[in-house]
Amino acid sequence: MKLNGLGIFYGVSAYVIWGLLPVYWRWLERASAFEILANRGVWSLVVCLLFLAFQKQLRAALKLITNIKTFLTLALSSFLLTLNWGIYIWAVSVDRVVESSLGYYMTPLVVVCFGVLILKEKLNVAQKFSLTFAGIGVGVLTVAFGQIPLVAFGLAFSWGCYALVKKQMDANSLQTLSIEMLFALIPSFTYMFYLMSNNKAQFGTDIWFSLSLMSAGLLTVIPLLMFNSAATSLPLTITGLLGYINPTIMFLVGFVLFDEPLTFTKIFGFIFIWVALIVLGSSVYGQVAIDSTIIKKKY
Repeated sequence: MKLNGLGIFYGVSAYVIWGLLPVYWRWLERASAFEILANRGVWSLVVCLLFLAFQKQLRAALKLITNIKTFLTLALSSFLLTLNWGIYIWAVSVDRVVESSLGYYMTPLVVVCFGVLILKEKLNVAQKFSLTFAGIGVGVLTVAFGQIPLVAFGLAFSWGCYALVKKQMDANSLQTLSIEMLFALIPSFTYMFYLMSNNKAQFGTDIWFSLSLMSAGLLTVIPLLMFNSAATSLPLTITGLLGYINPTIMFLVGFVLFDEPLTFTKIFGFIFIWVALIVLGSSVYGQVAIDSTIIKKKY
């Protein structure tokens, strides 16, 4: 099976950016987690609208919601994306960070299982090996957690469902993401208005920090656009397995920059995940075929 080289590039780039984002969120820590979430929602829509205007796609994007099936599908994907963000932010706010990080290890497995069980995608020998080793690694980390990780399951299944919905959408990535952000605007703007009207918002306290919060919109949209493009051009199983790039980078960032403790269990679990990534990378490298017609396609 040949794989789309541009899709691989988009997928890897998206997961690398997401893996590095904790550095940026830590820089914004003087704002509450929910204020950051609200700013992501509002400014992501602004960024999407600017991109649409630049590419003269505003009218085409609005046409998407005139089709009832597309409207309901985008409403569902927006709900799933907002739910995923909300679960993570809530978990962080109630000190369930370890459990939420476990969700990022589970997510690729859920995405791959959806691809195999629902979309009937086939795995080659190397991908089966990668999935098995990644599953063992996640199993080790889950057992070490010591209880049923409901937050992790919520994160994994909400993102897995989002990826499944996006995979089956035959529409421009920027246009669909813009509509998703439009649906998410109401709760985001409402919470920002509440904070600002009660003088509880960090946004507006100084220009540089406010610009940093606004930049969260760009840092949200870019990897999401890349992920959406990857999801529509690659098998869901490949998109899922590439997802282990994200927690691997987050693990390294936490250890190197944030001095997070390095336990034996975490190292043991990650050895399996890293082996899975190496095998997957070797397999993908041999399958990549860049299609010039895909390169010319606008996402």
